[in-house]
Amino acid sequence: MALDLPSISEAQTLVEELGDSVIFYKVGMELFMCGDYFGFIEWLQARHKKIFVDLKFFDVPATVGRAIKALSHRGVDLATIHGNDAIMEAAAAAKGDLKVLAVTALTSLDRGDLDDLGFQCDVAQLVLSRAKRALEIGCDGVVSSGLEVAMLRQDLDQRLLVVTPGIRPVENREEDDQKRVVNVAQAFQNGADYIVVGRPIRDAADPKAMAEKIQQQILDQFSIN
Repeated sequence: MALDLPSISEAQTLVEELGDSVIFYKVGMELFMCGDYFGFIEWLQARHKKIFVDLKFFDVPATVGRAIKALSHRGVDLATIHGNDAIMEAAAAAKGDLKVLAVTALTSLDRGDLDDLGFQCDVAQLVLSRAKRALEIGCDGVVSSGLEVAMLRQDLDQRLLVVTPGIRPVENREEDDQKRVVNVAQAFQNGADYIVVGRPIRDAADPKAMAEKIQQQILDQFSIN
């Protein structure tokens, strides 16, 4: 689950409320800016939670490499970097046992956004190109919209971990900033290894009940397969 909350204390309250219904948490930039980010990670680890550090490192490759090396000693499970070749090379060389995921294209981007950024290819081509390079360079996986996962599974080695954000158990709202979204069943049918769910749980009237409902949807999907 994505802990996109404005304070550490609110994140801790939600984790306690969710209890055993969630064991894997994504901790991103919003909580990084709240102070004591690594203290909170240690707090999660003390409760036997798995940690996905989603800071999307993007800097001079040597700087990213040193950051990943330092993070590899923190006992976290996954971390994100941007899918630039030199950055991926530096991170892959420094990651140790940490699994590094390359961001292909943010799920908030659509064709119009890519035009503004100067990309001539479509979203699917960009995602596939970056995923191929990530695997060749030595990253462990990618972050990809569920819309592109089936294509990745068709064209790339099954060793590549695929983490899919932008999961919406219900129809997407107009004010939602996530544009390329899928539901739980679609993500796993397309071949995702992990999904990231944030707002649908965080904003639910009963977050634990929603988390348990999504867990059941996952179990149902695997029982079908």
